[in-house]
Amino acid sequence: MTIHARIGEVTERIVERSRDTRARYLDHIRAAAEKKPTRNKLGCANLAHGFAACGPHDKDALKAGEVPNVGIVTAYNDMLSAHQPYERFPDLIRAAARESGAVAQVAGGVPAMCDGVTQGEAGMELSLFSRDVIAMGTAVALSHQMFDAALYLGICDKIVPGLVIGALSFGHLPGVFVPAGPMPSGISNDEKARVRQAYAEGKVGRAELLESESKSYHSPGTCTFYGTANSNQMLMEIMGLHLPGASFVNPNTPLRDALTRAAVKRSLEITASGNGYTPVGEILDERAFVNGVIGLHATGGSTNHTLHLVAMARTAGIRLTWHDFSDLAEVVPLLARVYPNGSADVNHFHAAGGMQYLIRELLSEGLLHEDVRTVAGTGLSGYTAEPKLGEDGSVTWVDGPTESADTNVVRGVANPFQATGGLRVLTGNLGRSVIKTSAVKPDRQIVEAPARVFHSQEGLQKAFKAGELTGDFVAVIRFQGPKANGMPELHKLTPPLGVLQDRGQRVALVTDGRMSGASGKVPAAIHVTPEAADGGPIARVRDGDIVRLDAVAGTLEVLVDAAEFAAREPVVADLSANGWGVGRDLFANFRRVVGPADEGASAL
Repeated sequence: MTIHARIGEVTERIVERSRDTRARYLDHIRAAAEKKPTRNKLGCANLAHGFAACGPHDKDALKAGEVPNVGIVTAYNDMLSAHQPYERFPDLIRAAARESGAVAQVAGGVPAMCDGVTQGEAGMELSLFSRDVIAMGTAVALSHQMFDAALYLGICDKIVPGLVIGALSFGHLPGVFVPAGPMPSGISNDEKARVRQAYAEGKVGRAELLESESKSYHSPGTCTFYGTANSNQMLMEIMGLHLPGASFVNPNTPLRDALTRAAVKRSLEITASGNGYTPVGEILDERAFVNGVIGLHATGGSTNHTLHLVAMARTAGIRLTWHDFSDLAEVVPLLARVYPNGSADVNHFHAAGGMQYLIRELLSEGLLHEDVRTVAGTGLSGYTAEPKLGEDGSVTWVDGPTESADTNVVRGVANPFQATGGLRVLTGNLGRSVIKTSAVKPDRQIVEAPARVFHSQEGLQKAFKAGELTGDFVAVIRFQGPKANGMPELHKLTPPLGVLQDRGQRVALVTDGRMSGASGKVPAAIHVTPEAADGGPIARVRDGDIVRLDAVAGTLEVLVDAAEFAAREPVVADLSANGWGVGRDLFANFRRVVGPADEGASAL
């Protein structure tokens, strides 16, 4: 199938825009690749340090210098349900490596924080910057230059993007991303949302809310809603860094373990020692990033990836812009409804056909680049295959589904949920922002109402509890950008605004902060840039100004006389309280040097 004209056009302009920076990046990684693994060139004391803790078999193999060595970069901790299954993975990986005549070592660990724990708390102000810390931690882990390939163990919000950025800094190394899978389904998402809103209205107490949340987040594995963590898994598969079908197999199952062992074997097959050399930096080219954006639109994925994909691409010398996101959204249909965009969770999505059906459908209409490199050694058509457990306990791949098992969850391109993608870019005199439209009803996608301005989500919650948020309004929550306080997610705004919308009020949110994959039924223009702390137009909005958010036309405007608005002095907020406590003082330099949201909000 010939690639869709718009997708080809966007890809070509990315290639042209990135010509010099991409060429420099490829020159760097190819020069590194020419050196081959440097392990055997290390001084004897250096090398002895590198294998001192190995068992006798592995030590002898590394001493002889004749076997490949796989580095494991892990984000394991047992507080994150998504990452707890990784506790078992190093032993699985080491055993699989030995079976293939190789060695595997844990090269290093990277931090992994849970945004679900820090929501609404001061620790959330470290969340976005943790992506850059993870990238640096990945580089530290691989800097020993002991490895022929790497396996990256990570799932959640900033962790996979950080691992990708770190992997790209060692882009000459082959690498496979190894997921752990979602937890089994708990209570329904509709029930979870109902209890949250009832709590916000004071109709149930904390005990009832905690019981509901505990039934939702109830076991090892990734949270089952389609937020950033599961959007990460979709991206790693559609961009060719997972083995086909690996994303949404539940943890601690025979198939999951078999997929992990297969990832080890595959990483050894694509090292520089053989004929299938496939470095990460060459897999992640312009076509792969376009495929990632298309996957994000087709599934209504996390708005966080309008930051992360841009930052990841820049590391690979690729200049991806929000304009590219916007143009691709116009031709990519929305094919999935997974909570918060629908009532199903990722287990239902996987059972209905999942990634294999989605990729097949997009390829059938020329909506993905098929001719890409992948860790599987196939083009993207190889990712329509579904993994099954063979009689000997290994993985075998069979033809994936050609029809959806549940058209309420995933559909083909002939019958999409909507004709355009789940994300839009908004522009206007308030700057640029993004909005997730896949969960917003069509009659709610345009809101024109007076502004209610706050400098924190706590301010809005206080006004809600006091009964002050009456009538139609646009909540403007500013000084939440990366320079101000690290750009926290503002999830605690969702229940009160949802309550007010359900009461019949027309409400919307405009913020220079984040809402992430949990952006729901309330229209939310987020990542507004320039941010208030940079003197952006959002800092000149006053209570009562009429704000128009139009997700259909793609505009975000304050309806104030242009000369009057330009003459206003931007409000300056006291941000000193954001500079200390729970480690925030250690990130002062990050806040000083961080770039704007539309350039990835990166401090690297």
